Amino acid sequence: MALPADGHVHSEWSWDAAKGSMERSCARAVELGLPAIAFTEHLDHTVWTVSPDAIDGSDHLAALATPDGLLTPPEFDASGYLEAIERCRGRFPSLRILSGLEVGEPHWHAAATANVLAAGRFDQVLGSVHCLPDGGAFAEPPGLYRHQAAAEVVRQYLAEVARLVTESDVFSVLAHIDYPVRSWPAQAGSFDPNAFEGEFRHALRVLADSGRALEVNTRVPLHPEVVRWWREEGGPAITFGSDAHDPTGLAFGFGEAAGMVEAHGFRPGRHPYDFWTRAQVRQ
Repeated sequence: MALPADGHVHSEWSWDAAKGSMERSCARAVELGLPAIAFTEHLDHTVWTVSPDAIDGSDHLAALATPDGLLTPPEFDASGYLEAIERCRGRFPSLRILSGLEVGEPHWHAAATANVLAAGRFDQVLGSVHCLPDGGAFAEPPGLYRHQAAAEVVRQYLAEVARLVTESDVFSVLAHIDYPVRSWPAQAGSFDPNAFEGEFRHALRVLADSGRALEVNTRVPLHPEVVRWWREEGGPAITFGSDAHDPTGLAFGFGEAAGMVEAHGFRPGRHPYDFWTRAQVRQ
């Protein structure tokens, strides 16, 4: 089976991709035989407190955060980014290159998000939740796990995903519905998605009712149950995203992910770069 398009890639135009490179990612995509690549750069407006562990492990984050860990995302250079997209399209004519954004919490920042989206054409826009309210501030799951029960963090996250879908229409694909699993604390035992089936199904049902697509993000393997629930809740389409922040991560785990998605009733579209859609059930 040919690899699907990578619909979630970051380059040097994302504030947290210190090793990103749009040109080298395009070259890697050609090498892998990918039909398309979407550069969905971070567009973030939420100011949050970064976990001390994250700062200790990243000189890049340490340079952006204040001494008390408060991080304000840098402004996105839309014009420079769109010019770079056009240069890469000229340099790699055999590769379908999509412009895009990964918009963090757009339901909290509607006006600021709209201003950037008006700057040009963005072919693929992902909606994502990275942060949750934390007292009078905001934090990502690693910071929340330090003082909240792990299960409660996941429940809060999935509830916020449902609010994102109902309160914002600027995106066509929901990114990494399982984002808290990346930093799930070892002391909480193995992550079991079945413990959160009701919360997952609610978020997936809201997304399906909106007609938008679910991303299978391969940064960590998505539990197959989530894809099964997506189909059962009427989910119309699937995309694949490596969430690569440097060229070496492109299409990571796509072979296994594509096989899993196909086993749960989704098939490639008419063109190799199309979203995967629900297979017709034979009567």
